[in-house]
Amino acid sequence: MPLITIRGYPLKLRMDNGPEFISLTLAQWAEDHGVMLKSINSGRPTKNVFIERFNRTDRTEILDFYLFKTLNEAREITDRWLNEYNSERPHESLNNLTLEEYRLTAEKLGISKSAWN
Repeated sequence: MPLITIRGYPLKLRMDNGPEFISLTLAQWAEDHGVMLKSINSGRPTKNVFIERFNRTDRTEILDFYLFKTLNEAREITDRWLNEYNSERPHESLNNLTLEEYRLTAEKLGISKSAWN
């Protein structure tokens, strides 16, 4: 089951100004789903350290590691990896909690999604 069906769409997507994010399709998708697109200042990846870390990890553990034969194979491997990344892998920056444990803790403390940005 897609995560969006469980938790809904994000309030905003923060990204760098790379060519992969300059897309009318992405802008239309964001508008259709009420998601705000927010770009960091050019040349300032430290403004977006969490996604930069995720992108590096995704590249080294998925994109550089596998040679995909089909789009479905890429989706299946990525889905498995995302589940592990979010639900099973502890993150040092979150006091060795998984992302799911961190989310549940934040909800118990009454911290809203918008405060995580």
